[in-house]
Amino acid sequence: MSETDVVEGEPAEREALWVRILEFPLVALVVATVLFAVASTVAYLILAYQPNMRAGAKAVSEAVLNIALLWVVYKLTISHLGDKPIDDLPAKGAWQLTAAGLVIGFVIFTAVVGVAFLAGSYRITGYGGWSGLLVSLASFSVLPGFREELLFRGIFFRWIEEFGGSWAALLVTSALFGLAHILNPNATWFSSFAIAMEAGILLGASYMLTRSLWLPMGLHAAWNFTQGFIFGVPVSGIAANGIVRSTLSGPDWLSGGSFGLEASIIAVVIATGAGLWMLVKAIRRGLLFGPMWTRPSAIVIPERLKYPEAKLL
Repeated sequence: MSETDVVEGEPAEREALWVRILEFPLVALVVATVLFAVASTVAYLILAYQPNMRAGAKAVSEAVLNIALLWVVYKLTISHLGDKPIDDLPAKGAWQLTAAGLVIGFVIFTAVVGVAFLAGSYRITGYGGWSGLLVSLASFSVLPGFREELLFRGIFFRWIEEFGGSWAALLVTSALFGLAHILNPNATWFSSFAIAMEAGILLGASYMLTRSLWLPMGLHAAWNFTQGFIFGVPVSGIAANGIVRSTLSGPDWLSGGSFGLEASIIAVVIATGAGLWMLVKAIRRGLLFGPMWTRPSAIVIPERLKYPEAKLL
């Protein structure tokens, strides 16, 4: 048999070793994370040389620049990495899923505040004002909603799932998401555990269910905006300047203490329950996958996740 002959069932050409290494899920994850960090650093350096601006203008500039750079880097590079490139920020369905995420995030945290009010842990003490609108919207809602979901779900979850399966991806990204908040003001190990449970599962399951970043991005942004600007509750330990002034009282496990309601058992139960509901729907639709070493080589996760009409309900 000559070197040009092809054995039936085998590929005519084999990719170069460096290409196969670059396409390996964990390598793609590292490369994507580096690209993400570079884009974020460039945005930071550009803003560092800008003249002094008012808080609102600075917040909007920071959000716009970061999102623009991350968007370009994601579209041109990150979405093309891996064995089977896939775009988790498709134009189709973007507005519908984002709107759904905004509604869900608002409803969930309104329910949390409502239960806290009935339990005597949340009380409105006065009128705040609208002066913090731009900062709350840009710095506490839109920017973290986009940036953190791109990193934790669009990069970490995507390639951990492709390597170790859906359960591993959900477990690892939830734990990392909780751990990422441990250095926040007034954070405790319980607050990080609470965020890992309530937000890690909820946001991870919303990504699994739709296979799009639009839903978790909208959900994340609305979650932060609702608790901070609408109800005046600290956002992950950071004091909020909202339209009302409020106080949290009672035992920390019920009120969340200085960290805010995210560290309360109320948020853990309600948000985790919503996340488990989404997770069950994802399981029923066959959207969970095992580790790559248990799947037939012909089955590659991204190929099975190209649903032109991502459904939420």
